[in-house]
Amino acid sequence: MKRFWWFLIPFLAFAVLVFFLARGLTKDPSYVPSPLVGKPAPTFNLPQLHDAKQTFAPEDLKGRVWLLNVWASWCVSCRAEHPVLVDFARTHPDVPLIGLDYKDQRSDALAWLRQHGNPYVLSAFDADGRVGIDYGVYGVPETYVIDQAGIIRYKHVGPVTPDVVQTLIDPLLKGLK
Repeated sequence: MKRFWWFLIPFLAFAVLVFFLARGLTKDPSYVPSPLVGKPAPTFNLPQLHDAKQTFAPEDLKGRVWLLNVWASWCVSCRAEHPVLVDFARTHPDVPLIGLDYKDQRSDALAWLRQHGNPYVLSAFDADGRVGIDYGVYGVPETYVIDQAGIIRYKHVGPVTPDVVQTLIDPLLKGLK
């Protein structure tokens, strides 16, 4: 009888492993939970990309719902989402889209926006990435919806697509207005 249990242990271990793998495959791989959702957006005061003498701080938009999009000129995925952001800025003029140029060269970022169009009301320049660290940036692009009180209500990791705007961001924005 003792010999039977020794054969059963590997089978049970395999069954547990299969269960957890199968469960993991049902999860959305683009969803990365953020501990910042539901909490105040980290404060910062950064120079603006277009004019280093001017600064931007999230407090400047208190009382308004707005989006913060973390991007960079070297980011391939940012190129894919850029037309979606241009369209968002055109169709949502009441929702400021603020860029956070992350770990970039100012001249490269300015050239990139001249070439591809500028959907942002303004872009803050985070040359060393410290603000990105405060926001828990995994990699660019990432987009945050911030409410009137300065609370992060949603974080999207990866390129924003038309489907993300339609099914996630637009309903959230309607609920916050």
